[in-house]
Amino acid sequence: MADFLMPSLGADMDSGTVIEWLVAPGDEVHRGDIVAVVDTAKAAIEVECFTSGTVEEILVPPGTSVAVGTPLARIGSTETGKEPEAPTEPAPVPAPRAEPPRRVALGSADPPARAFAAQVGVDLGTVHGTGRDGRITHADVERARPRRRTAEIGARPFKVSPYARRLATERGIDLGALEPSAADGALHARDLPAVAPPSTAPVAEPPRHTVDPAALRQTIATLMARSKREIPHYYLSTTIDLKAATDWLREHNLKAPIPERIVPAALLLKATAVAARKVPELNGHWIDGAFRPSAEIHLGVAVAVRGGGLIAPAIADADQLSLPEMMRRLRDLVSRARSGSLRSRELTTATLTVTDLGDNGVESVHGVIHPPQVALVGFGAISRRPFAVGDLLGVRPLVTATLAGDHRATDGATGARFLKLVTTLLQKPEEL
Repeated sequence: MADFLMPSLGADMDSGTVIEWLVAPGDEVHRGDIVAVVDTAKAAIEVECFTSGTVEEILVPPGTSVAVGTPLARIGSTETGKEPEAPTEPAPVPAPRAEPPRRVALGSADPPARAFAAQVGVDLGTVHGTGRDGRITHADVERARPRRRTAEIGARPFKVSPYARRLATERGIDLGALEPSAADGALHARDLPAVAPPSTAPVAEPPRHTVDPAALRQTIATLMARSKREIPHYYLSTTIDLKAATDWLREHNLKAPIPERIVPAALLLKATAVAARKVPELNGHWIDGAFRPSAEIHLGVAVAVRGGGLIAPAIADADQLSLPEMMRRLRDLVSRARSGSLRSRELTTATLTVTDLGDNGVESVHGVIHPPQVALVGFGAISRRPFAVGDLLGVRPLVTATLAGDHRATDGATGARFLKLVTTLLQKPEEL
């Protein structure tokens, strides 16, 4: 028996409201399944379960607000729901000529990749890891993910949220003919087509998460005040010549189909992630009075949400992604952040955050570090300005990059090395 608790979805979250349950008593759940939607002060978040078993009791009904750590449901263990990470007896030693057991493959994948593999039905024992030391990344699982046809999905059972089921009944929609769009394999109200009912009465649209502007501003202000009070910030900035990068992007996008074209933001994110891998002192968290570096680069991306305010979900294993994959993940993340369909792991795993205000025309941004991270990278608008190359003065596409660093973890010399590396990487975009 285990309790499913109200998770902490960020350093600024004290409580949350259960909007919707995607499971009911008697349902079997697995580690990584999305089981509920929780409303925070910033967005509606799809929350994952970290225990496998059978749902025995729902303790908090929809619409109820409770503190972080409050039990939301009780989950009983089952034979199929036991955790592979916590075996009841020592793992057997493999026979000399036997194929390496699947446990080895599971151990070489990080927790987000394992959870994603469980959701999409990928056997990690068959996946080739491209991460550091052969580690299986989220991108590796995505490449190995079976691409099912709609007819095949319609022929098998899948989870349907209660509101989606009720709305489908009202609209006369055959759920078996639909394909879930979420990674958890569940069908949500947003997946239903806008089919008019037989009557002329208007049909209610799926409820959207509405942000209370005053509460959102208070939440952001509280976290930022804490950050400035507790973290001794230092700031650095540099101007980067992007002629090589913009020339390469232009050539790539001329040859690529429209869905595969890359915007400069994806290039800046990839350069930041690679630089963070080479300067690990800026990638990690300050916890219990000490810096804890992270072996993975989970890049938080600051996104302006509708109604005002910011949210910074993470792109997992950002340094391992190709530029087209980075572009796809960025587009997907921004879309879901603004539509209120983020997942809990995307708000709790960031190891370094990037804020890009170039679309708003500002030349530079000096951000505030999001605790417990120890750095924040900012990019302004790409603009054509006078710039000296050697002894010649010309007009070049330039961007101002800034770094906010935590003096408890690093000094200006480390931050300068990081910005110099970002500059160097952007001079050879074809190698990113």
